[in-house]
Amino acid sequence: MIDILAEMFSYTFLVRAVIVGSLVSLCASLLGVSLVLKRYSMIGDGLSHVGFGALAIATVLNLAPLTVSIPVVVLSAFLLLRVSESSKIKGDAAVALISTSALAIGVIVISITTGMNTDVCNYLFGSILAMNRGDVKLSIALSSAVLVVFILFYHKIFAVTFDETFSRATGVRAGMYNMLLAILTAITIVLGMRMMGAMLISALIIFPALTSMRLCKRFRTVVLCSAAVSLICFFTGVILSYWYSLPTGASVVAVNIIAFLLFSGAAIIQRGVR
Repeated sequence: MIDILAEMFSYTFLVRAVIVGSLVSLCASLLGVSLVLKRYSMIGDGLSHVGFGALAIATVLNLAPLTVSIPVVVLSAFLLLRVSESSKIKGDAAVALISTSALAIGVIVISITTGMNTDVCNYLFGSILAMNRGDVKLSIALSSAVLVVFILFYHKIFAVTFDETFSRATGVRAGMYNMLLAILTAITIVLGMRMMGAMLISALIIFPALTSMRLCKRFRTVVLCSAAVSLICFFTGVILSYWYSLPTGASVVAVNIIAFLLFSGAAIIQRGVR
């Protein structure tokens, strides 16, 4: 195992992938707990489709993908909440409306211009080779900012997660913190798309949260357990991907599935003992 790790970290692109992937996994797992509890977990899937559309347009225009896609996805997160709160289109319907529209636009733009090439497949399904030095620096800076903001506003996010109505009654600006949560999720989604792909990035948000909830019952313990599970699953997935020449995103998701099944089994055993 030590030899495998030494060999892995001798490659610069793998070091970049592990650093960025670990930070993105941590951000996704922390935000995922609130999103799952608020029954808004599919926002990650919706925003990843928007991200694909933005990346497709940026590629066609020969612009920096992350520089273009981040503000577009953040704006989409804002519109998603506004549409969901102020119209008859609610929750999952709003997510489906925006995500499928963006995905269709991206596919059409690419089909008309460059066709479905390798770069497009990398955006859809992820590629560990997709991170260049500039992407790494931007990803580290933004993911670190997401973590800092989450920690600073942890108690407010906790309040709007469990009882938004009571939070509003006590003077908490629930709408602002919902928007903050959506913006942080949007940034995390875009940063993780290069490695996980638009089709799989939402798994980083959903699986660790659901896995930790099998055994943990308090919000703080769920958050901490979710972070630990996410990091372990990501690192294990990268090792399996390198050792068996498997797609990185799919390997990480597969390990998350196994972790979810193990935690579910442990929860059943725990209930049986009681």
